[in-house]
Amino acid sequence: MTRKIAIQGELGSYSHEACRAARPNMDVLPCRTFEQAIEAVKSGEADQAMLPVENSTYGRVADIHRLLPYSGLHIVDEAFVRVHINVLGLPGAELSQIKDAYSHLVLLPQCASFLKEHGIVGRVSPDNARAARDVAERGDPTVAALASELAGEIYGLEVLARHIEDNGDNTTRFLIMDRESNYERRGQHGMITSFIFQVRNIPSALYKAMGGFATNGINMVKLESYMVDGSFTATQFYADIEGHPDDANVQLAMDELRYFTSNIEILGTFPASKKRH
Repeated sequence: MTRKIAIQGELGSYSHEACRAARPNMDVLPCRTFEQAIEAVKSGEADQAMLPVENSTYGRVADIHRLLPYSGLHIVDEAFVRVHINVLGLPGAELSQIKDAYSHLVLLPQCASFLKEHGIVGRVSPDNARAARDVAERGDPTVAALASELAGEIYGLEVLARHIEDNGDNTTRFLIMDRESNYERRGQHGMITSFIFQVRNIPSALYKAMGGFATNGINMVKLESYMVDGSFTATQFYADIEGHPDDANVQLAMDELRYFTSNIEILGTFPASKKRH
């Protein structure tokens, strides 16, 4: 039986592209929300989930940071997808005809310059691939979708303009989630350990907690804070470090971190992607 990987969104989305690149032998299970994609894995309907966490232009995907700590799943891999935005229209349509272009709210600012230059009004759609499907069903040559070429292939649309994104390095990072963790692997390009923590309510707690990583020579590649349950006093931190929990220097740093924190939870340890560098 072919294994399945759940995504938020429809076939033809950038999450679908990420699955093609990182999990080509798995069937894609489209889900309406991130919560549903996570639940599909927890229930056994899917074996893994492909979830976007950050975009080099737009920033972090806030919903994911809120959901990860309580998902009950483990990060087992990461994938980086170069986000190429294309104007997709009906067969035979021309770019000069396009008046409105639909896409996800996150994608529209990433190609704002192109839209302004061509007098195209950006319209919000729940999903990039959904926008492509809707354009195909609508049959209006003055309407286009901003999506991947994969979406054009699936829904029978033509590429009227290719790679219109403002930022030439526009990339999205995805996390691959599983019901089981895997601490046995060692990646060719190193390991990444992701965890969340809350610092104790003492002066300079965060500064002191971070000191253990510096003194043990550990590179912290990400540190982000966000509020917990809408509280202005309870701040949770999400961190990525280079290393494995079994490494001696990581163990020392995590021991020191525990002294200054009220809670630590490792979300996963996984091989660093070669595209990270």
